[in-house]
Amino acid sequence: MNTVLHKANTRGHANYGWLDTNHTFSFANYHNPERMNFGVLRVLNDDRVAEGRGFSTHPHDNMEIISIPLEGDMEHKDSMGNVTVIKEGDVQVISAGTGIFHSEYNKNSDKEVKFLQIWVFPNKKQVEPRYDQISLKDIETENQFYQIVSPNKTDQGVWIHQDAWFSLGKFTQETKIEYKLHSNKNGVYAFILNGKASIQGQRLEPRDGFGVWGTDSIQITPEKDSKILLMEVPMSI
Repeated sequence: MNTVLHKANTRGHANYGWLDTNHTFSFANYHNPERMNFGVLRVLNDDRVAEGRGFSTHPHDNMEIISIPLEGDMEHKDSMGNVTVIKEGDVQVISAGTGIFHSEYNKNSDKEVKFLQIWVFPNKKQVEPRYDQISLKDIETENQFYQIVSPNKTDQGVWIHQDAWFSLGKFTQETKIEYKLHSNKNGVYAFILNGKASIQGQRLEPRDGFGVWGTDSIQITPEKDSKILLMEVPMSI
């Protein structure tokens, strides 16, 4: 079994006034050769966007982009004709494929938006671009992990062009869980959104990241009032 620990205060950080962002992996002006990716998980940005501000129109290609709002409302527009608002309790996915342009703005003038921006290398390039967005309200459960991303169109959550599975867990009480990996070629990267947890004996606090690979399962003990995102991804790009 192999592990890697990324404490919250060791992440890359930038504050542009309108955007306050922390980068778990190298991104933009933050470059750390020891933090380029975790398998096919390329970007994990923890963003805070000021009232009425946002990302102007910009391009992407050949990347699976997952956005998970944590607070507030973000307006999305893209070259595929989608104009939507994503908010806390939603998950959004864009398969950039052959190329898209999009913009993202804080829709509110009285509060900031907090969201996770996650990039995953796809297992198929030059696919037709696609967009999807769902509310998690109908599938979320307490005190266990529930799936929000998978490679399968018919599974719960949104799907992406990669053999990856994301799960969220919101815990109102201390719980002991065994998470079994879908493949021995995968690893799991856990990101603590709120509260505290222990994974394979490693104690973790808010915004800590912890990766585990080379095992069939991991032991997770979330503490009371914690929220955790698990990202199971192939370790070979």
